[in-house]
Parts: sequence; C-alpha cells; structure tokens
Amino acid sequence: MPNARLAVDIGGTFTDLALEHSGGRTTIKVLTTPAAPERGVMEGVRAILAASGVAAADIALLIHGTTLATNAVIERKGAKTALITTEGFRDVIAMGNESRYDQYDLNIVLPQPLVPRHLRLPVAERLDNTGAVLRPLDENAVRAWVPLLRAEQVESIAVGFLHAFVNPDHERRVRALLNEELPDVPASLSCEVSPEMREWERFSTTVANAYVQPMMARYLRLLETELRGVGIPAPLFLMMSGGGLTTIETACRFPIRLVESGPAGGAIFSAFVARQCGLENVLSFDMGGTTAKICLIDDYKPQTARTFEVARVGRFRKGSGLPLRIPVIEMVEIGAGGGSIAHVDSLGRIAVGPESAGADPGPACYGRGGLHPAVTDANLTLGRYDAARFAGGTMSLDAAAAAAALLTDVGAPLSLSSDMAALGVVEMVDENMANAARVHAIESGKTYDGRVMIAFGGGGPVHACRVAEKIGISRVLVPSGAGVGSAIGFLRAPVGYEVVRSLYQRFSSFDAVAVNTLLESMREEAVAAVRPGSFGAELTETRTAYMRYVGQGHEIPVPLPLKVLGPDDVAEIRAAYDREYARFYDRPVPGSDVEIMSYAVVVATVAEFSHAASDAGGLFVPEVAPERMQKVRDTVTGEVRDWGIYPRGSLAVGALVPGPAIVTEDETSTLVGPGWSARVNALGYLALERG
Repeated sequence: MPNARLAVDIGGTFTDLALEHSGGRTTIKVLTTPAAPERGVMEGVRAILAASGVAAADIALLIHGTTLATNAVIERKGAKTALITTEGFRDVIAMGNESRYDQYDLNIVLPQPLVPRHLRLPVAERLDNTGAVLRPLDENAVRAWVPLLRAEQVESIAVGFLHAFVNPDHERRVRALLNEELPDVPASLSCEVSPEMREWERFSTTVANAYVQPMMARYLRLLETELRGVGIPAPLFLMMSGGGLTTIETACRFPIRLVESGPAGGAIFSAFVARQCGLENVLSFDMGGTTAKICLIDDYKPQTARTFEVARVGRFRKGSGLPLRIPVIEMVEIGAGGGSIAHVDSLGRIAVGPESAGADPGPACYGRGGLHPAVTDANLTLGRYDAARFAGGTMSLDAAAAAAALLTDVGAPLSLSSDMAALGVVEMVDENMANAARVHAIESGKTYDGRVMIAFGGGGPVHACRVAEKIGISRVLVPSGAGVGSAIGFLRAPVGYEVVRSLYQRFSSFDAVAVNTLLESMREEAVAAVRPGSFGAELTETRTAYMRYVGQGHEIPVPLPLKVLGPDDVAEIRAAYDREYARFYDRPVPGSDVEIMSYAVVVATVAEFSHAASDAGGLFVPEVAPERMQKVRDTVTGEVRDWGIYPRGSLAVGALVPGPAIVTEDETSTLVGPGWSARVNALGYLALERG
C-alpha cells in the first residue's frame, strides 16, 4: 500500500523536495527553471525517487508550494484581465483609500492597478448595505461589453459590485451571462474570492485572482499530467498562504490564496519544531536564495493576518503595494537571500537586494553567466563555503569569479579588497535582516526576550548566529533537513480552509440568530472544501470575530466560542474583546460600544505532533575532532583564522562542537560563530548557544 509522502517547494533560486517514506526521509535541492517551473519540479522528482529507492507508485500524497502567483503579479506577467463593476466605481482600484505611504513625497509613485482603465467596464446595478436591490442589474449592458472583451482578447474577467458580499445574486448572474458568450474565459467573483466589506481591498483581491488564474490553472494541470506520466498516482495538494492545504480544484479557482505558500510552509515547519522541543515562543528565520522570512511563533502557533500587500513600490513601505484580502501567516519578508545582488548606491553605501540573481544566471560563482556579486559570492569569498563541496558536491563554485565580481561592483568603488568587500556585503545583509526582525517585533508589540531562533533554508543556518547576536537572542536551533525546511513544513501542514464573511453587528443590538445562521453556513462551506482531502480524518473548527470600538478604523481578532450564540454570550465576548484590546493598546475604553465587522471560520484536519526532550537526553559525547580545518574571515573582527569543519552526519546525539566551526550538510551549512557552541540534541537537531 502506498505510504510515501512527497513535498515540493519552488523558490526563486532552488526547488526543494522532501520525501518521507518507510526508510526515513530523503531531501534534495535542484535549481529552479523560471521559464518552465514544471521542468525543475520533474527533474527534482526523478532525482529524489532515484536517491531514495522509492517507486513512483508508492507515493500516497504530493504537496506543492510555489511563488508563481506572487511573481506573476510582481512582474506583471499575468493574464490580460478586465473588471466589470458597478457604474460609477470603475476607478476604485486606482483611487484606493486615498492614503499615501509617504505623506511628504511630492513625487510619490503609487502602485498601478492590474487592469487598465479602458478594461474597467461599468454596468448599471446597485445594492444597498443590507443587500436589497436599489437598481436591478442591466443584463443588456453586460452583453454590450462582450464585443470589446473579444476584440481586446481578454483572457480573464473579474466581477466586483458594491455590497456583493451581502447579496451575490448580481455577480453570479453576470458570470452566467459571460459563460454563455465567452465560455472559455474564466470569471472571478468578489463574493467568492473575498466576501468582505471595503470595496478597494475586495476588488483588488478579485482582480489579482483573475490576473493569475489562467496561468496557475494551466501550470497546475500540466504538472498534474506530468506527475501522472511518471507513474505517481497520488492526489496533488497545494499549500495556501494561511498555513493549510487545499485540493488542486480549489487552488485552480482561488490561486490568489497561494501567494505566500512557500513562506507559510516554513512557518509551519518552525511551529512543528517548536512543539517538538517544548519551546512556546520562538522566532522563525527562513533565508533562501531570494528572500529572508521572519515570523513570530507564540504558543506553537504562527501569527496570522487577513491582509497582505504584494508588489510594493516602496521597499518595506506599508501601503505601497496592491492589497490582498486573504488569510496569511503574518511575517516580514525582505529581499535578502543568497542570490540578492550587492552594489554601491548613490551615497557610496553598500546595498544588498532586493534584486536577485535567482537561478538563471545565479550568483557569479555559479558560472552560469552571472556578472554581479550576490550574498553567496560574499560567503564563498569569506571562506564560509567549500567551492568543491557546495550542495553536497553537486555544484562546483568559481571562487575567482566571485572575488572578481565583488571587486568590480563593490570593492573598486570603495577602494576595498574583494575580501573586505565580501565582509561588508555579509555584514550589511545581516543588519538588514536584524533590522527587519526588530521592526516586526515592535509592530507586533512583542520582544525577543527568552525566544529561541529556529533557523532554516539554504542560508538561514549560515547567517543565524550573527543575526541572533544583533537582536539579542542567545539560543539558535537548526533542525535536521533545515536546508529544505519549507518543503518539510508542507508535510506537517493540516488540510484546512478559512471562510471569511462580513456581517455588521453592534453589541448594543446584537442579532444572535443572524450571526448563528452566518457561522453555520460558513462552517458548511469550509467543511465542503476540506472534506475531499481529509480522507476521513478528524476535523477541528475555530471561529473568530474581527471587532473594534465604534468609530475606530481597524479591527482586532477575538476568538468566539464553538456553540450557538445567544444574548447572554455578549458579555463574555465583550470581556474577551477588552482583554485583547488591552494586550494591544494597554487598556480598554470603558463605556464604548463595540462593533463586529467580519467573522472567520477555519476547518482543518487535526495535526499530529511527536514530542521529545529538547536536550540530549542526558547523553553527552566528548568534544569531537573536526574532519578538517578551513580558513574563514570573521565578520565581527575581520580576522582570518582556522575554523573546524564537521560533517553533520558524523555527529552523534550529545556531540559538542565549539565555535568557531562550520557544520556541513548537503543542503546548507551551519556556522557556529566565535563565542558560540553547538550540541546535537535528542532529536538530532543542532542546539547553538552563545557563551
């Protein structure tokens, strides 16, 4: 009976694969093929099957995460899309909420809508805020736009009407009319993609879904066909940005929910490791080839949010991107990966990213045509990598090319040697990541006191000690399989789905019947999305209300009890709101009425966790000798000295590695900096401690 499970994560530079089978776990990294991502996936699938000895027919489940949807929006390479909307509201996606992410920039650049104005098509219709019809849908006006849609060769259509989240009838009727006239053109409805109030966010999310839907549907169906072609019968599941898995059918309908699927897998991986080791509060640090992701995890759960921005015009500037109203794991993501390109800016400062060399051509040391220095080139020049044994010996790095690129783009403009240019690049990228971590903690109202950093990704364990020093963390954990952590996280994720609906209520006039009816319909929708992929597993349900004091502009999430609500429950819910508000803003506001804007229901399979002690179980091995020594330049002192090199596979449980040292494995390397030591804990994880 098939029992193996395979996870595939497409990143900007590498495609990571993790296969769990009766013989253990096999992991592998292959270069991503940006022009045709499925080629890299299939190359990796064939390689991991050969390496593990597992037959294709033995794979029972395949889980996939990808950045394709995000990249299509950022690079503006999606489908030609039209928007059909309420007459008088065609410019909502251009006007936004009229806020400015930089109040004093007279030359501010705002994100351009995905749909140009001539394809934003108004139709006469109008609903009020309760869903009552004020003006019937003009069906002839819808049909009148069909010749233009054909002439413009529109590939996808978004439909967004005012107040459609309350009454979806007009939007659904438009889709029926379009299916009659344009049966091959998919239509995304705002009442299905993002059924919440605030029309700018709802329309923007719907447009983005329509923009990526044709490409994602084609890719997923092609990948499914190719997997069947090599004899893999397993169902294909997709990782969603909210941390749950979904079926390929749901992913093809709502691909916008996949925008942060890779980073979400990493957060799930960290949460799983934290629970294994009994670490309630940790910092997840995932550094890959293109970006670094930082996420706070408390009580073994990553922070979540309902809003996300993509394609920001201002680097790290909130409000400068296209808003997406989807469930996401909340994290900060910056252009600081192994492929991030270094240069000297107009002020004579070393700058790193957000531009990335990616997989093609890649960093200069890859020897694939890259001419500009990347973080990987800097690490190689500092002696942190062995040019002949990179990626387990599958790639040979060109140290001379790395040094030359650093000297040309960074060293020469600043009168530095290539070594010192490399030191500056690495120190700058570490500071960028540390600064992002500081800001993320401040915005979340939290600190790093007592937290353990869980480092993974191809670059995470390389940079973890230095970043931890900068933000005041003294303990770092590097799990086994860290180089492909996001892919392993896919295998730990539950099959789940989140439904969000808006229903305006005040506590002073709370309509329990209406709320209960809504929550039950949301539960049924979520169960219907999860059940096909649950294979009879037990399901859990959580309910959340998004509330604010009357007159405020933003809501906070408050858990709701899993029961039929009545008038007597209002006091309990209000008390829960006051506690959450005080946690965010120090104290509640007595006497103010509270309004509920939206509700969320999450249904998911029960996640399984194994528990083990976080130490070495009392087993201590005498200090082991390094396999060899390697010259490494320390980024703190600038000194070059011999660092011990320890293959991770040779370290038994309890083994102690004193710093400075490098623990090597096929997918990554762990730097144990001066003043740090590493011990292998009971799970085989590297537990690094400062001092």
